[in-house]
Amino acid sequence: MSATRRQVLGSAAAVGAGIAFTGSLFDLFTGTDSAHAAAGGRGGYGPLVPDPDGLLDLPKGFRYRVLSREGEPMPSGRGPVPGNHDGMTALPGPAPGRVRLARNHENRHDAPRRVPAVRGLTYDPRGMGGCTVLELSGGDRVLDERVGIAGTAVNCAGGPTPWGTWLTCEETEDGAGSNGYTKDHGFVFEVGLRPGHRTVPEPLTAMGRFQHEAVAVDPREGVVYETEDAFDHPFGLFYRFLPHRPRGGFDSLRAGGRLEAMRVPGVPDLSAVTEPGTRFDGVEWLPVPDPVAKRTPVRLQDFGRGGVTHAQKLEGCYWGSHRGEGAVYFVSSYARGSEGSAAGHSGQVWRYEPGRRRLTLAVVFGPDTGVDTPGDSPDNICLAPGGGLMVCEDGGGEQHVYGLTRHGEVYALARNAQNTGTAREPAYGEFAGVTFSPDRRTMYVNCYDPGTTFAVTGPWCH
Repeated sequence: MSATRRQVLGSAAAVGAGIAFTGSLFDLFTGTDSAHAAAGGRGGYGPLVPDPDGLLDLPKGFRYRVLSREGEPMPSGRGPVPGNHDGMTALPGPAPGRVRLARNHENRHDAPRRVPAVRGLTYDPRGMGGCTVLELSGGDRVLDERVGIAGTAVNCAGGPTPWGTWLTCEETEDGAGSNGYTKDHGFVFEVGLRPGHRTVPEPLTAMGRFQHEAVAVDPREGVVYETEDAFDHPFGLFYRFLPHRPRGGFDSLRAGGRLEAMRVPGVPDLSAVTEPGTRFDGVEWLPVPDPVAKRTPVRLQDFGRGGVTHAQKLEGCYWGSHRGEGAVYFVSSYARGSEGSAAGHSGQVWRYEPGRRRLTLAVVFGPDTGVDTPGDSPDNICLAPGGGLMVCEDGGGEQHVYGLTRHGEVYALARNAQNTGTAREPAYGEFAGVTFSPDRRTMYVNCYDPGTTFAVTGPWCH
């Protein structure tokens, strides 16, 4: 194990946003897979302007369009738009300028608005979750909205594949007979978006059965990285799936592969690492004894050799690069000692470099302000057009999309203005699914409750 100390970057903007942000973002995002990362201006886009319609507050010069809202009829005639909008991706459409949005619905067994069951696209008729697909014109006009997959449960996040599909993940371990389900849940499903990519409503069982959050695919090697957002101690694991047919294209993951869990020697809990820039070489990967968890949840299985490394609230995950080499980034949204974590924090971003078997704590949120609550924790993340990150806030009180520049500055990009509570006890739905159009000119983001999908345009820094 070796460790290095990075420059600590705390800014007035970060404190003003209620978030402390430390670590070297310049080091984190130099050489990312986006050419736009070479830009990365400073200071954000200015203060948020209250929206007279009470939906979404944005900086001056930015505008939004509501693409879809729960309860409204879908153009396909399949019923009302489901609720609980969560993870999402934007992929090129069938014509120049067009975009396909694949959007998850984190519906549990008692959801008031289920993803409509469609013949040939439904896994478990008692499952309320799933994924819907929006077809957008070049001007972000909705051309179609349809069911991508139905009959799944608690579809939280996922990730796009290099061949243009969406891997949607179930954040549950409920089995057949639990909560009325007729089949086991806790799997990954592949949703086809292009002609010829017909969705098969059957799980990719070799990728594991656990409380999935997000995935990221190494486009060169075909390895799939997976996060687990387990709710109880000893919390979740970080996984990699080695497909039998790497880079095989649509439906190739059904051919199976080997699921492994990460072990950082000497580190049973990632929350114990508090210094940005701390680096661990020689990361190990241990085969999962029983990926479908027939008797024991994966995180509780016997891995031998000192066990595997756990972490609380493993959520966002994406593929990028670091200094010209491929890397996967993943988020621990928060950790609390009172709930069983080794230490507390308000968010971490980790970077794993497969070519070096190296894990680095790239970013830490919160400790300099004393803020250690989920209200300021990062959840879904994506690369911003000018470099740095866009981060969805998930917690109590007002909810924001924050931008984090490569230079360590934190700024508010959007605020949910929809108060679904009362003046005395306000309630603002979390943001989720932040993603950008292929041309990087539009940001798409969901409000979880009430389920709303926005398209945001403006003077993005490129």
